[in-house]
Amino acid sequence: IGILGIIVASLVMYALCSSFGIFDLPGGEKFATATAIFTTSIILAIACISNDNMQDLKTGWLVGATPWRQQVALLLGCVVGALVIAPVLNLLYEAYGFVGALPREGMDPSQALAAPQAVLMKTIAEGIFSNNLAWEYIYIGLGLGVVIVLVDLFLRRTTRNLMLPPLAVGMGIYLPPSIQTPLVIGAVLGYVLDKVLKDRGAEEGKAARRRGTLFASGLIVGESIVGVALAGLIAISVSSGGSESPLALVGADFADTAEMLGLAVFALVVVILSRVVLAKGK
Repeated sequence: IGILGIIVASLVMYALCSSFGIFDLPGGEKFATATAIFTTSIILAIACISNDNMQDLKTGWLVGATPWRQQVALLLGCVVGALVIAPVLNLLYEAYGFVGALPREGMDPSQALAAPQAVLMKTIAEGIFSNNLAWEYIYIGLGLGVVIVLVDLFLRRTTRNLMLPPLAVGMGIYLPPSIQTPLVIGAVLGYVLDKVLKDRGAEEGKAARRRGTLFASGLIVGESIVGVALAGLIAISVSSGGSESPLALVGADFADTAEMLGLAVFALVVVILSRVVLAKGK
């Protein structure tokens, strides 16, 4: 939806700006690019909120919740989210910066937060307005998408467990390896644990999967909270003239050792997750 939205919005803005001479004005191309991206962000916000609301209402129906109370909570969630998300994003920007957009000179670009979806949309919009977008790659992607969909349908109809989800293939093409790697490891771990749980019966397997889902959700939420808290400390330190690494205990030469320690902790978390999922009883 995001890719289609940015292409359509950019083409519409290109036609309008060409007709009214906006491109001849100073900053006209930047104005058109920003307007197209802003329009796409509205489309994405509507799509994401609609998807989330449908999932929540479906879950509420399954557990017998009161619909109007759910709707009130969902409306409050939209309002609170609108008030919270912008300051949090600005905090992350001031602390780390984003790839291609750093708030201060001298910052390490390798420490900037990756935003592959945003970079993709920015690239498409700028390519359309500057008339140098490589449309052949989009056509190749469209053709490849059609082929993958057909292959996925064929596999689903002719085999029991084999499939080729087009969305997963698309995500694997444009997401950077640093984001893909944990996804692949988690998918393989889930597959292995699911194979082990098949011998335990339906009820116990259901409870085990629930524990795994809750554990993984806690990891996601915990990482996000810690990341925002660290960003707050960095922003406070920088604003008061301090270091961009206020909690650093070692020098830059410890980087290789830190990576190995981080890998060891990751492996430990995988083991703990497996033990939690496979534990019998409550």
